Amino acid sequence: MSNKYIGQATRRVDGRAKVTGQAKYAAEFQTEDLAYGVVVSSTIAKGKITAIDTSEALVLEGVIQVFTHNNVSGLAWFDKSYKDQDSPPGSPFRPLNGPEIKFSQQPIALVVAETFELASYAATLVKVDYETEGPVEVEIRDHLDKAFDPGKGKQGYKKPKNRGNFAKEFAKSDVRFETSYYHGAEHHNPMEMHASTVIYEADDHLTIYDKTQGVFNSQNYVTGIFGLSKKRVRIVSPFVGGAFGSGLRPQYQLFMATLAALELKRSVRVTLTRQQMFSFGHRPATLQKLSLGASQDGTLQALNHAAYSETSRFENYTETIVDWSGAMYKCDNVSYDYKLIAGDLYTPLDMRAPGAATGVYAIECAMDELAYKLRMDPVELRLKNYTEEDANQGKPYSSKELKACFQQGAEKFGWSKRNPEPRSLREGKTLIGWGMATGMWDAMFVPSRAKAFLSADGKLTVSSGTSDIGTGTYTIMTQIAAETLGMPMEQVTFKLGDSSLPLAYLEGGSATAASVGNAVRITCENIREKLLKLLSRTSYAPLADRPQEDLEFADGKIRLKADPEICISYSDILKQAGENYLEDTSTALPNMLKQMDYARNTHSAVFVEVRVDEDFGTVRVSRMVSAIAGGKILNPKTARSQILGGMVWGISKALEEESQVDSNFGRFMNHNYAEYHIPVNADIPAEMEVIFVEENDDVVNPMGIKGLGEIGVVGVTPAIVNAIFHATGKRIHELPVTLDKIIMEDLVVE
Repeated sequence: MSNKYIGQATRRVDGRAKVTGQAKYAAEFQTEDLAYGVVVSSTIAKGKITAIDTSEALVLEGVIQVFTHNNVSGLAWFDKSYKDQDSPPGSPFRPLNGPEIKFSQQPIALVVAETFELASYAATLVKVDYETEGPVEVEIRDHLDKAFDPGKGKQGYKKPKNRGNFAKEFAKSDVRFETSYYHGAEHHNPMEMHASTVIYEADDHLTIYDKTQGVFNSQNYVTGIFGLSKKRVRIVSPFVGGAFGSGLRPQYQLFMATLAALELKRSVRVTLTRQQMFSFGHRPATLQKLSLGASQDGTLQALNHAAYSETSRFENYTETIVDWSGAMYKCDNVSYDYKLIAGDLYTPLDMRAPGAATGVYAIECAMDELAYKLRMDPVELRLKNYTEEDANQGKPYSSKELKACFQQGAEKFGWSKRNPEPRSLREGKTLIGWGMATGMWDAMFVPSRAKAFLSADGKLTVSSGTSDIGTGTYTIMTQIAAETLGMPMEQVTFKLGDSSLPLAYLEGGSATAASVGNAVRITCENIREKLLKLLSRTSYAPLADRPQEDLEFADGKIRLKADPEICISYSDILKQAGENYLEDTSTALPNMLKQMDYARNTHSAVFVEVRVDEDFGTVRVSRMVSAIAGGKILNPKTARSQILGGMVWGISKALEEESQVDSNFGRFMNHNYAEYHIPVNADIPAEMEVIFVEENDDVVNPMGIKGLGEIGVVGVTPAIVNAIFHATGKRIHELPVTLDKIIMEDLVVE
């Protein structure tokens, strides 16, 4: 395959539509007779509704209906009808199912009116009486005694098996230490809030514009609950204004809008408020405990990683938190513990690099602490314990260019000039610190389908029911199709985000580029084969009898390699063969036999410089270098954007993001952009370097693609925390690292 498009820095094909406002999002699709629904949220976290009075709202002219648990019936009974592709074990939340309140801001009513403004006002008139139940339990550190083993978690997850004898070897280690790390809940805060516009058509047929990372997941959810056939429900989601995992599971506005549309037999839109975006899934609060033992030369002798994470009362949400420690480093004596603590909050939800952003933060900070105890360079310590095998699985990595990441990242950053002593670098009252960390994520490939349609005018349309949450899926799929079929990108259109298109899995886990990309490649290769067969039916003698190895597909033509002037366009082939079009639908499947003997991952090395005000404790990240081993890079421009976004999120996680919950009322208090802090331009350094290390891997998939959505964030947070220690001599074990922690923490120089 040539490299005219694949591997080239290409502008987003959907960029103009987005910047000019032509791109439509879930809450922007219009239709005649559209009604508006506004959700009423509970004001308590635990108890039940004893009375709900909707009369004041209903008397307003223009208010159509108020749905509550008192007037909703006939829905599916069984849990399986409410489960989705990303459901953890347990009983999924059922909106308006009864008077019981399971979490603060639980949706308890839907007011539907002729205008959004009227529905919003009428929602304030709904009067609710509660019987509270207490005490509310939301802080995991207060309830460690209630931790339990979840057994098999989401998608069959179980913590890795222990190996060796941790206790014995830890006791014998020359250098050993035990420490803990904590971060509270964090909420997805995409610019586009969750919304569903349900267009009601004849015979209860529905076209639903939904904010989702999986149109088929939303379709299955709606049909399962409301007993509709898939032929009657079409989910459309052409553009998503950020999601980061929040759209993996159908959120309750989809249920509410569909319920109202079916009951009222008219189109309904429901949009959540920014405050209500804090009422569902989030990255769970997690406490981690690590114990590391090593010999004087830095060889890891023993490692224990335990995690205590939050879940809801009704589902057991699990993450791969502890797994990364024993996979990243060579150590023969490793033990794991992973437990959940149920609280009076909504079920947590996958959030960019779920599990890894939590677990890698802890092990990478612990490795930095160990490096200082051993008086070793942090990079040297990681190289000392480098492994080409994932010992959790007992399998070698299909590819691992992490050493090259260390080398190239350190050289670009200037790591060799680092003075290892904490507080050794300063400019006046500004303390300067350098830190680094390793990152790791899975390289996944899930079955996916794609369709290619080549019309008589020589235009190619390729489609798959995947999503683009801003990652550049539209663009890279167009590149793959154009490259494979030898066509100008301007003649290729890629369609996605529609349940009427070929099946694709959820857009998550950094799996889409590899999975859908290979499906696009296969279906375009099949179109090539069909063109060759049609060529033999044409009157173009110079090519008709040529062997395939003498021909090439380029610029929308089949041409002779030895003499490109001898050619025929795809359009002419179709016309001469008497065909109006060619089409193919194909499935990309992972080669399980080839993959089963390998661990498949992406890797990174992150280097960070921070500047800390000695008096005020304020932290500013001033310089970052992230070196990524992520397989084949399809588009360096969009790929770099992905990694930069992850680096920004790493800053956010390290220094700003925290959903603060009131332990008495079980409510997230800072449920707005003013108080839920995320980085602004002034927080982001001008010097942010991204290095893509060359990595070839034909085990992960034929194209060697590894996803990049997650790996960009994983190692950034610990690198920042480690840099803060180098600057200040203070170890902060709780995220985010705010100025009060730096000022108030005891000075511990190691």
